[in-house]
Amino acid sequence: MKTSSNSLPPGCVIRPANASDIWAIRKLVFSAKLDPTQLRWQQFWAIECNNIVVACGQLRSFPEAQELGSLVVAPTWRDRGLGSYLVTHLIEQSTQPLYLECVGKKLAHFYTRFGFVPVAWQELPSSLKWKFGLTQIAAKLIPIVSVTIMQYRRFEISTDGK
Repeated sequence: MKTSSNSLPPGCVIRPANASDIWAIRKLVFSAKLDPTQLRWQQFWAIECNNIVVACGQLRSFPEAQELGSLVVAPTWRDRGLGSYLVTHLIEQSTQPLYLECVGKKLAHFYTRFGFVPVAWQELPSSLKWKFGLTQIAAKLIPIVSVTIMQYRRFEISTDGK
């Protein structure tokens, strides 16, 4: 059952995470094999369905930029538009240039639908270069891992008339 990305299934709400959500967030992040460091519940939004946290995403603030990260939907709740809804919501909440890094071409393709485009490490604000630089080094050491750094650019005006 697919649901539109601009609505949540019945019985689901999006809300800022609270302190009691930290274990549900950690469980989702660990189960997706995402970076478990710097999981601060204050930076997360949660989608709760029938009183259970089934999806989460984080909006981390740095000087000059924000990072969309730790976006996870529980396996039994996938293909219902929750991830798309959460990405759109986090974009709307962002107040600075927004970046993310993702592993795998499929995930990078997913984010392009929302206006994210690949960028080079050299284009990053200095506050993100160190953080994302570590991942770039790891990707060079383990070439089977494809890591893409992306920036949200949905509302940029094209200079070539397109």
